[in-house]
Amino acid sequence: MNAKLKQAYDIAENADVTTPSNSLLLYSISYLPTDENKKKALAYRCEHPECRMLDDTECGKKLIALNLDTAGQNQNPPEELMKIWAIASRRFIMAASGNVTAFVEGADKRSTFVSVELPLILENPQIQYINGVAKNEFAKQWANTQMIGIHKATVKCSDY
Repeated sequence: MNAKLKQAYDIAENADVTTPSNSLLLYSISYLPTDENKKKALAYRCEHPECRMLDDTECGKKLIALNLDTAGQNQNPPEELMKIWAIASRRFIMAASGNVTAFVEGADKRSTFVSVELPLILENPQIQYINGVAKNEFAKQWANTQMIGIHKATVKCSDY
């Protein structure tokens, strides 16, 4: 594994991902034809500056500084990039509490939202609502989607 990837995994596994209660802001763009959900999330954040995306945390900022953001890679994000962000997302969701605001219209079953974040939200007892709706009710729209379940494994840099 090259030094940049090793550094990225270290950041994803260890850099701060905490957010205040009721401030978690998610979006899904992986495998979608546009980044419309991210644009909506950014606009929402402008109106609600207390909200935080993973991109706003120490972890997200460091990954983006390594040019590991997903901008322009919506339809076919590189697998390694998805693994790194999945590790960070897992920690981000498990550290969260309160209501989650999510811009995830049309989220693909392969996306980090469906495969990692949503299952973890359902498991995290500190999170009760997504977009003001009980999290289990909100999740029903993906009931016919097989959630991949990468969140179950303890993914570490050394696994790759």
